[in-house]
Amino acid sequence: MIKTHYPHTLLFIEDEISIRQNYVAYLKNYFQEVYEASNAEDAYVLYKQKKPDILIVDIHLPKQSGIDLIKQIREHDFSVKIIILTAHADSKFLLDAIPLQLTKYLVKPINRKELKESLQLAIDELKMYTVLPNKRVKLAENYTWDSELKELFYHNQRIELTSKEKSFLELLNSRRNKVFTYDEIFDFVWGYDEIGTLNGLKNLVRRLRKKIPENIIINLFNEGYKINLK
Repeated sequence: MIKTHYPHTLLFIEDEISIRQNYVAYLKNYFQEVYEASNAEDAYVLYKQKKPDILIVDIHLPKQSGIDLIKQIREHDFSVKIIILTAHADSKFLLDAIPLQLTKYLVKPINRKELKESLQLAIDELKMYTVLPNKRVKLAENYTWDSELKELFYHNQRIELTSKEKSFLELLNSRRNKVFTYDEIFDFVWGYDEIGTLNGLKNLVRRLRKKIPENIIINLFNEGYKINLK
């Protein structure tokens, strides 16, 4: 679990004063610096000034939503880890949020155990993964995924992909080390207008594995798929 005074900085963004003060006081027991903001505008100014390692963002903020704030940050920064707070688990929201590469979403009311586990996940990601300035993620076998361009490269040579192949890799790279279930993949890759099938997914993976080494995409039997990082 999180160690006291972990050498990372955090920005907590929540408009409800009592909730914000309560959690900021709690988080100061664990992090080197904890900053706070009550709205997206102030949060963005603090983010640019302080460059925190982790953000905790409530979706419902005055004037500008938490999602819009994250989109603004993700235009140029894919290294900061982001945990989002939401009043309800909406599957459409979760799918729309995938390109934002969230570390975790927590449904309110959150307890400290859930928060602590999510923060530990963010810390583990900071330890394990490096996002390059050009927003490329290193995969196995000298392949890289460009999270901004939504393109796959091998030694800087772009690999031709179909739209569904790109969507599939985008999903797998949105949460590194996560196993995505078949239903999550069907919803994201095929969307609401098409019906995804297990055979269709297997065919998609089979075609992809003709373009890239087989061990880049890992299948866990009866669970789903994950990406293999370097």
